Amino acid sequence: MAKGKQVFFCQECGFESTKWMGQCPGCKAWNSFCEEKVTVGAKSQSGKRTVVAPTSILEVETTDETRFTTGIGELNRVLGGGIVSGSLVLVGGDPGIGKSTILLQMCRNMSEMGQKILYVSGEESLSQIKMRAERIGNFTKDMLLLCVNNLEDVEEYVKKDTPKVIVIDSIQTIVTDDVESAPGSVSQVKEVTARLMRMAKQTGIAIFIVGHVTKEGTVAGPRTLEHMVDTVLYFEGERNAGFRVLRAVKNRFGSTNEIGVFEMKGTGLAEVKNPSQLMLDGRPDDTSGSVVVCTMEGTRPILLEIQALVCQSSFNLPRRTSVGLDYNRVNLLLAVLEKRGGIVMAGCDAYVNIAGGMRLDDPSADLGIVFALVSSFKNRAIPSDMVMFGEMGLSGEVRGVSGAEQRVREAAKMGFKTCIIPRSNLDNVKKMKDIGDMKVVGVANIQQALEYI
Repeated sequence: MAKGKQVFFCQECGFESTKWMGQCPGCKAWNSFCEEKVTVGAKSQSGKRTVVAPTSILEVETTDETRFTTGIGELNRVLGGGIVSGSLVLVGGDPGIGKSTILLQMCRNMSEMGQKILYVSGEESLSQIKMRAERIGNFTKDMLLLCVNNLEDVEEYVKKDTPKVIVIDSIQTIVTDDVESAPGSVSQVKEVTARLMRMAKQTGIAIFIVGHVTKEGTVAGPRTLEHMVDTVLYFEGERNAGFRVLRAVKNRFGSTNEIGVFEMKGTGLAEVKNPSQLMLDGRPDDTSGSVVVCTMEGTRPILLEIQALVCQSSFNLPRRTSVGLDYNRVNLLLAVLEKRGGIVMAGCDAYVNIAGGMRLDDPSADLGIVFALVSSFKNRAIPSDMVMFGEMGLSGEVRGVSGAEQRVREAAKMGFKTCIIPRSNLDNVKKMKDIGDMKVVGVANIQQALEYI
């Protein structure tokens, strides 16, 4: 006979305890425990358990038809080339960022290919989904809608018919009768996700689940949710900005370095084929503190504008602000400028920004940050046809970066005439024949770099 017991769960990592604790022993988060009632049933002892023998990896056969397209090139890129059959994909992002929109567009494209799609919504009614779908375009009869909150209803349909893809919107609204707790609780989210994973592996159905995010930007619920799924996709970008960036933070079937760039329009999300042109649109000419750098997102080079503003401080402690860049990295480069470059900004406020709302973690942008800071400090404009990249060391040396040829080729394609790169990458770039009359300059340290400002 099943009986219930009170259990405390950590909302951050899912750690289970029989009593409330102020700090979680697992993730060290404070005041993260919540009380839930869990039903424990007696396990059936009837029947014998089948013994499963291991298989040699050399005997396992793979097929080439393991992926199928979503009809959206940027989404295929982030997924690693398409959807893998039997995979479980988690899509997260801020409210209104475009999670449901891109999944509806994916469903529309796949239904036009004759593939049966099941869209399960626990938040909207059929008419509400229809109104949102009409904004995207026309759908076929293979697009099926199911507005339920119970996982058992989804499982009953799968027993009768097997769709190609199932979309769950959202995981926090789906519950199972086996767990007696509120929707969105730790135990409900873990149990529902585990059963969806088992369904995907047993039937070969690709399942996409939408996850709400917390104010910190992470998926709401236990951290173990991201460990259970095969792929985790995050939408980035400001809601008021025109473009969105789809990034894979976990992917068992592909790279996590690829990004997809979309532009929000009235008819949904449109793919951006040339992100560099979008990011540089509206860039001012002959303005100090504005520098173009070339960064790599996976296999794709992207040109970004770094803006810096340096002015005299009226406080004893100068203010340092960075948007889209690591704050500590900017402070480190300011210290290198003072120690190795002889440029003292101790009495100045410094503000650094990535134009367009992008976030950049690539250390190859160090050279561009230094150029932008010095350009604003000296009030000297960097030529608008100059681009640069390179990592800066604490000794003032400019270190080589990967993908230098792709970066220079992208800059030449966008019409830049001068490219400043690390000297260690210069030999490989000089062998390139498809960059036209672009002038490529190699620098070895910060002193040589500052000669071009």
